[in-house]
This record gives sequence, C-alpha cells and structure tokens, in this order.
Amino acid sequence: MDAEAIEAGRSRWQARYDAARKRDADFTTLSGDPVDPVYGPRPGDSYEGFERIGWPGEYPFTRGLHATGYRGRTWTIRQFAGFGNAEQTNERYKMILAAGGGGLSVAFDMPTLMGRDSDDARSLGEVGHCGVAIDSAADMEVLFKDIPLGDVTTSMTISGPAVPVFCMYLVAAERQGIDPAVLNGTLQTDIFKEYIAQKEWLFPPEPHLRLIGDLMEHCARAIPAYKPLSVSGYHIREAGATAAQELAYTLADGFGYVELGLSRGLDVDTFAPGLSFFFDAHLDFFEEIAKFRAARRIWARWMRDVYGAKTDKAQWLRFHTQTAGVSLTAQQPYNNVVRTAVEALSAVLGGTNSLHTNALDETLALPSEQAAEIALRTQQVLMEETGVANVADPLGGSWYVEQLTDRIEADAEKIFEQIRERGTRAVHGGGEHPIGPITSGILRGIEDGWFTGEIAESAFQYQRSLEKGDKRVVGVNCHHGSVTGDLEILRVSHEVEREQVRVLGGRKAGRDDAKVKAGLEAMLTAAREGANMIEPMLEAVRAEATLGEICDVLRDEWGTYTEPAGF
Repeated sequence: MDAEAIEAGRSRWQARYDAARKRDADFTTLSGDPVDPVYGPRPGDSYEGFERIGWPGEYPFTRGLHATGYRGRTWTIRQFAGFGNAEQTNERYKMILAAGGGGLSVAFDMPTLMGRDSDDARSLGEVGHCGVAIDSAADMEVLFKDIPLGDVTTSMTISGPAVPVFCMYLVAAERQGIDPAVLNGTLQTDIFKEYIAQKEWLFPPEPHLRLIGDLMEHCARAIPAYKPLSVSGYHIREAGATAAQELAYTLADGFGYVELGLSRGLDVDTFAPGLSFFFDAHLDFFEEIAKFRAARRIWARWMRDVYGAKTDKAQWLRFHTQTAGVSLTAQQPYNNVVRTAVEALSAVLGGTNSLHTNALDETLALPSEQAAEIALRTQQVLMEETGVANVADPLGGSWYVEQLTDRIEADAEKIFEQIRERGTRAVHGGGEHPIGPITSGILRGIEDGWFTGEIAESAFQYQRSLEKGDKRVVGVNCHHGSVTGDLEILRVSHEVEREQVRVLGGRKAGRDDAKVKAGLEAMLTAAREGANMIEPMLEAVRAEATLGEICDVLRDEWGTYTEPAGF
C-alpha cells in the first residue's frame, strides 16, 4: 500500500477515534510517558500489504472492531462458574460480581447438558458435580435470585438442550418483572461442535439445526440485543485440534449458521450481529495472538464477499476467550497460575471482547473460592497494572506476528476448501444440502467422521512429541522437583443430589399437570407442523415442565444420534 493510501486510512481512523467515547483513564506508561492509541507506519512510508492489516475499527478488522481499542471499553471479565444446586451457584455469582466481575457465565452439570432431569436414573452420581443442576424454570429463578437479569450480561455454556434452557432463563426474567426484550448475553447453542468434538448431543443434526433456526428467528424478532448463537472453537481445541484447525472448523461452523439464517429468509445484516464466537487461548503466545487477528479478518471477508453483509456490525467477529483447560496440570498446580496469565495476555493482545481465566485447581476439581478469586485477579492485574489496554493491537506490524497471522489464515482457507469439496459429494441421497455448501460439507464431515479423525491425528502427533520430549511441560516431563503440598479442593456432597431430587419431586407434585401436558402437546404439534417452537416451549416452561420432559418428548419424535465408528 502506498503512503497516500495509508495516510487516508489514518485520517479515517482519527476521525472515528475523535468521535468515540473514551474511558476516563491514565493512558501513560508506568513511568508517566503518554502513549498513542494506535501505532502504524511512519507518515510518508509505504507498506506492502498494509490493506490486510489496516487500522482499528476498519475493514478487515484485523486490528480490532473499534477505533478506540480498549480505550473505549475494556474486555468484559466473564468468569465461568457453576456447581451443586442453584442456591450454591447463586452465592458464587454474587461473590464474583462483588469482586469486580463484569458478567456471568453458567456452567451446567452433565445431566443438564444431556437434557436429563436430576431424578433420571442416568443422572445418578452426576448431579451438581461439573456444574449447576437445572431442572426447571424454578431452578433458574433461584440461580439468579437478587441478580437483576436486565442489568448483567449472562452467557450460558450449553448446546444440546440450549433452547429449552434458554426458555427457562426467559421465564426467570419474566418472574423478576423484566421484559425479555431488554436482555443481553450469549447462548452457546452451537451443535456442530458437539458432533465434531464435545459429544453432548440429543438428536440427529437436522432436528438440532431446526431448533437453532427457530431460536434465531425468535431472537431477531423479540430479543434484539441477545446473541442466540456462540460458535465454539474452545471444545474443538481442547479435543486436540491445532490452532489452524480450531480457527477453521469454528469459522466454518459459523458460516453454516449464516447459511441457516439465510435459508430462513432472515436478513444477514440483521441476524449476523447476533452471532458470537468462543475461542481457546493456549500456550503458544504469538500463535494465539495471530489466530485471533486472522479470525477477524477471515470472518469479515467471508461475510462481505460470500454472504453479502453490508454493515460493519454484520462483518464483525465478536469473541469470548477462555484460557486453555487442557494446558493445566495436576502436577505442580501452582504453575497453572502462570500458564493462565500468559494465555489471558495473548487473548487481550489479540483483542478479545470478553475473557474467562481458569483457576489453578480446575484440573483436579471445580474451583475453590480462593482459586476462583486468583483467576479473577489475574484479569484485573492485566487490566489495571500492565498498560495493555492503552494501545489498540500493539503487536500489529510485527514481522513475526503478521507472518503468523497470514500463515494461519492461509491454512484455514485450505481447510474451508476441503469442507466445501466434501459438500459437493453425495449427502442424504445426493446433491448439496439445501441450506448451503458449507453446511453440506460440515454435515458430510460429521457423518463420515472426517472432523474427529483429523482432530485425533493432531492430538496423536502432539502426544508423541510430548513422549519424545520434543515438547516440554514443566512439572510433567521436565523440572519435576517440587516443594508444593496437596491442594484443598472443592468437593460437592452427594447430599446435593438427594436434595435436588427431593425438591424436584415437590415441584412436580405441586404443579398443574394439565397445563404441563397441554404445553408439551402444543410444542410437539409445532414440531410436526414445521411451526416455530419457541412460544409453545415457553408455555410448557411457564407451567414448570422439566428439562427432561421437554427433551424426552423431542427425543421420542426425532430419535437419537450415534456417531460413526472410527479406528
């Protein structure tokens, strides 16, 4: 790019920056020297390929979505929490908010993730152990007791039963006297990544997509600020994918949901801003920064050039980041504080919009209060003490970071082409899936086990490098000596399960069974007739139909799914 074009871009950026609201903060170094809000080529210099880097707040958004960077608004500190019953988790949420957390993120237990009630025989021994148990709207009320849902943003990490759980969240807001139309937050809902990596699905892919389409329509019409779909690469990376695979599979999933919205007749400039993303921040510091920058650039280009998005907001890739759980070690667990801090810093330098930092003891158990506080303070130290929020994309223009960004982008584009090619092969009797070419390729890759095979191979190669000593993990295959004793970890009592089952039994006994039956039947009728299922599902939830009851009705109608065997 020649010097004149670069200066024109700088002028556009300056105008946007001057017009934007900035935080009341000290934008100087620790020594008191002022720093500019962004840095670029010196005036009069040309820079080959600068159009791929650009200025913050301008297409292709490599350097961030906003001209101000974090000077306008810092990332949201959104700590992931959930354990035991709703009352216990409610107390943890209040602690997080009182300590300076800016948003809540709900972790659910395994029965809830699988659409089972706590009194289901298959839930025995799992209730409240890896997250909070939610059986009905009454539990959701308790979960957010004394936390006004109109005043906080809430993220819910759940995919298979995401739609009925979200309906319970809406009913809990109604019971607080809050108009659901003002709610803001994120629902994961991403079912593609379940088939690809996490394996927590309820139905075959097509019915899941149908439910997601219904939710997208409902939110676009009735809850405009809420993001009904958080496309998750986190679980893909945790399953063993490389950085490029995480990026490519995640964005491809996002393209699939864009095609789903378009197939429903939704306007891309209206529904695309309701999509958000969830990435892993792993330990290769510069590779992670490059991954985040490449993600914004790829998404903007595809949204504009492939799917016809015209507005900036429809081209923006907004993302939440969580530090890498798989990088935590049971050996020398205090090392995990350092790992988490490095990973969090990469997410911030990559321009994350919100962030969760893992606790040092999460490889052993759910976080203790002390470990959760350290994780929260890690973000606050980065935000308040390091100066990283003073300058937008401070590593932009680094030869190394720009080369890594270009490389990851090129690797991702190769993977997109592989997915597209798979979509041209026979799917469900031949031809491209009616939703779109990327959707077709994703479904094909799920059905024949291609995604899981590719991730398994990457995980195998990494494990081999660990065992050979080519890759080193402190305290695991090098630097073994330690003076650290055992940690005090959080243990969830089995009394939680017994009490949850008892309370659930009382709620079932005290509700109007006729209303429950009518709500479930109306939902089933909508499913059979192709109508939007959200309103009848909400009626069932208002009558205190349980999660298991709702999901079982749909399992009976749509069947279940068994993934292909892989060897």
